[in-house]
Amino acid sequence: MSFFAILCALLIEQARPLKDANFLHAQVRSALSWAVRQLDTGQTSHARITWLVVVMLPATIAALVHWALLYWLGWIATVVWNVVVLYLTLGFRQFSHHFTDIRDALEAGDEDAARSLLARWMHSDASDLPRSEIVRQVIAHSMLNAHRCVFGVFAWYSLLSGIGLGPAGAVMYRLAEYFSAVAKRPVSPNSLLLSPALRDYVASWWHWVDWIPARLTAMGFAFVGSFEDAIDRWRKFEAVKPGDNDGIVLAATAGAVHIGLTEVDLQNAAPAPRLGHLPAVVGLVWRTVVMWMVVLALLSLARLLG
Repeated sequence: MSFFAILCALLIEQARPLKDANFLHAQVRSALSWAVRQLDTGQTSHARITWLVVVMLPATIAALVHWALLYWLGWIATVVWNVVVLYLTLGFRQFSHHFTDIRDALEAGDEDAARSLLARWMHSDASDLPRSEIVRQVIAHSMLNAHRCVFGVFAWYSLLSGIGLGPAGAVMYRLAEYFSAVAKRPVSPNSLLLSPALRDYVASWWHWVDWIPARLTAMGFAFVGSFEDAIDRWRKFEAVKPGDNDGIVLAATAGAVHIGLTEVDLQNAAPAPRLGHLPAVVGLVWRTVVMWMVVLALLSLARLLG
């Protein structure tokens, strides 16, 4: 079931991608704002309750709907529900338009437009970045988004689908990632105010939620890219910054396509990314998708035959 659900969701997402301003994302933002205003008192115990309400309650509901559909309507309705959940939680088109717009601006020689687009995407100042740094930031941000929007969802959905919790895993991962992204944003007059206790709690749980997916993504990049270099970069990065999930993904990416992305790469004089490397990282992502789909297909076939 997991293979067909993911395949259908990816195909639908390519044909009819979710818009940035859509009803569901607006509701998620509103629910998060409500939970923080009502529950965040600055105490660790209340931070725990807030995280459970924002992340685990929707994941539990997704699992209950899955089981209810399977019990009352059968596996076809359950597959449809899985496809809906995956369509809403994973997809390239949720971030790929940013990558495409910045690449087009760089290819046209309009670096000011590329900086503006990058700043809007990253929610940070990019006005002083040189061309090489723009390319590096675009690649790094794109690969992290590919991990969070695609491979991380793959990981938790696939790991839990065997016990009927696949939709719960996908919902949990994406909501934990979104909550973490909100918690990391710089404080501004228009930002949602989170207490230090809640910020620390959200960051801590996101680290553990992303621990397995980050390493699976890095391993996938290594398998479809330059394996020895990717593993070597991964090993060197963890020796300097152990436990940095994002850094592991970027280190494996850098090794897979022979460029420098992390601080450790730059210290070791790795080649700086160039515009010509953008197609290489796109190919890396798609080869990794194909690899995981083949793995899921084989596992599904083995389950059917067994």
